Order: sequence, then C-alpha cells, then structure tokens
Amino acid sequence: MTDDFSAIREEVAKLCAEFPGTYWQQKDKAREYPGEFVDALTKAGYLAALIPEEYGGAGLPLSGAAAILEEIQLQGCNGGACHAQMYIMGTLLRHGSEEQKQQYLPKIATGELRLQAFGVTEPTSGTDTLSLKTQAKRDGDDYVVNGQKIWTSRAEHSDLMLLLARTTPRDQVEKRTDGLSVFLVDMREVLGDGLSIRPIDTMMNHSTTEVFFDDMRVPASALIGEEGRGFRYILSGMNAERILIGAECIGDAKWFLEKATAYAGDREVFGRPIGQNQGIQFPIARAYAQMRAAELMVHDALAKYESGENAGAEANMAKMLAAEASWAAGEACVQTFGGFGFAAEYDVERKFRETRLYQVAPISTNLILSYIAEHVLGLPRSY
Repeated sequence: MTDDFSAIREEVAKLCAEFPGTYWQQKDKAREYPGEFVDALTKAGYLAALIPEEYGGAGLPLSGAAAILEEIQLQGCNGGACHAQMYIMGTLLRHGSEEQKQQYLPKIATGELRLQAFGVTEPTSGTDTLSLKTQAKRDGDDYVVNGQKIWTSRAEHSDLMLLLARTTPRDQVEKRTDGLSVFLVDMREVLGDGLSIRPIDTMMNHSTTEVFFDDMRVPASALIGEEGRGFRYILSGMNAERILIGAECIGDAKWFLEKATAYAGDREVFGRPIGQNQGIQFPIARAYAQMRAAELMVHDALAKYESGENAGAEANMAKMLAAEASWAAGEACVQTFGGFGFAAEYDVERKFRETRLYQVAPISTNLILSYIAEHVLGLPRSY
C-alpha cells in the first residue's frame, strides 16, 4: 500500500487512550455495550470512513478503514462493538438507489442513525446461506417478513438492519443463488411490532442476539437493488468484511506481542528476566513472524480489493492467517504472563477471549480451507 495512514493511526491512538483497560474491564464485567467509545468514534468521523464525501463521510478506501480498525485493536480497545458499520456499508453504497443513499448515508455519517446489525445467519443453516428460511412476501406496498436470525450482533444498539431474506421459494428459482433479497430495515419502526430481539450471553462481551420476525411489515422502498439478487450483493461485501477482520486480528496480535515482550523484559524469576530464557523468547518470536506474514497477506488482499479485482482468495487467506496469528500471539502472551495472564486487570484474558472469535466468525477456518481447495487449487467441491 502506498499510504499507511500514519496520521489517522496517531489520532485513533489518542482517542483510544481515553478508554483505558479499566473502561473495558468494567464493560466486560457488566456485559455492557461500550456506547461512549462508539459515540467518540462516530463523533470523530471514523465510522463514516467509507462513506463518500458527498454524503458527509471521509471517502477513504478500504485500506483506510483497515488502518482504523487495526489501530483500535492495537491500543487495547475492541472494534467489534462497531466494525459492522464499516463492512455493511458496501451493500448500500454499491447497490442502493440514490434516494436510499441520500436518505440514510448523511445520518449514518453524523451518528444520527446507526447501521450495525447484519441479519444473515440462521439457526438451522449457519454458513449455508442459500438454505436460509426467513421469507419476505410482497403484499401491496409492503413486504411481510417471517423467520429468525441468530448471531445478529448489536441489534439492540442499532437503528438499521441489513436483512437477507428469501423472496422466491428455493424450488422456484433457476439458479440456487437466486431468490434472495436484501432489505434495509428501520428497526425503530418495527421493534415490538413484528420484530423481537433476544440477547445471547457469550464467552466475550459481543452484544450478540437472536432476532425474530413475526409478520414484520417493511415498505417496498426498503428493498436494496433488484429483488432476487440479494445473495450477490451480500457476497460483494463479504470480502471487505474478511479483510477488515483480518486487520483487527493483526492489531490484536501486535497488542499481545507488545504486552508479552514488555513483561518478559521486566519480570524477574530466579534472579534474571524471564525474557532471557529461550522457552519464553521463542513462542513470542514465532508469533511475531506469523503476525508479519499475515500482515503482508492483509496488505495484499487490500491491494487486490482496491484495484477492483476479485479478492476472494486473498481475503479468505488474510482473515484465516491473521486470526491464527492473533491466537498464537495471545497464547504466547498468556504463557509469558503465567498466572497474571488470567487476572482481569491485565486485559490479557479479555483480549484472549475476544480474538478467539475470529477463527469462527464471520466464517470458520474450515470453510476458508474448503474455498481455497476448490477455487484456488481446483479440487472437487467438498460440500
């Protein structure tokens, strides 16, 4: 990349300094949404990074958003509270009508509206998106939606939801990728009137939920693009999502490595710093090498994405390698800290739990390996 966005990184770091470990420890313990942090990011314009300038955003390329999210993680904060606003944006930007963009983007840019909820995954289908069962049937000037979504994070803290639903029965479409449509749902209008939300308690504080649609009516104007082409619209944003998650994992890995290195240099046992022992040095050094290799893969994926090429393979590999690198760095950090690695006050155990998510979400490592096997190596489809 020609621009490492160092000036933006410096400003993000300053903002993050206002939200130290004690802030995140309190939120984690109470399982509360970090609203103050999200509001600060919004006010500073970072969550509008990808929105074009004519709609009130910064108009940055994806690499700019990646730099912001990486820096947030590197500073010990958690971009998972709001990162969806970055990668959901692409569907609206690429496929929304001018009227929809004018209606929503300026308000999202100022923070008047939050676009954080992404309704795709369902309990019975998981990552088999084409088997989703939530239906949206046209009824006059509305669509009537029935079904259920799971792992819809931040639904309680978002005004808008990007929803993928079936508008044509699966047995009536020519291609298996047809028949799904995308809607931009204003949840404020339907919450308690067709839409209900149930929080899911998880290993980390991720504000994730189940959402239920019971004859939920949304106006036909909520449809993004053409009816039946929603799966393609969602796919186009998934590469961006994986690249940005990869950047976050790089930030996590760097945080773990900095913590582990500093502690190994300061902590003395048996009259010498523990970092003098190869048993401590080598896991940290190996994790650093993994992080650097994954970082280069993230940069490669960004370059290919921004050039307009199909970055599917690079995005998948970047996300997988970065998630593995952050976990390796976390493992080395916990081992270096020993018992103190499990104490909440050091933030190591919190970040350890948070970064583990990304080997499962937004897509599991096994599915990435299946993608590489089929689409890169030319092996038979395995599922």
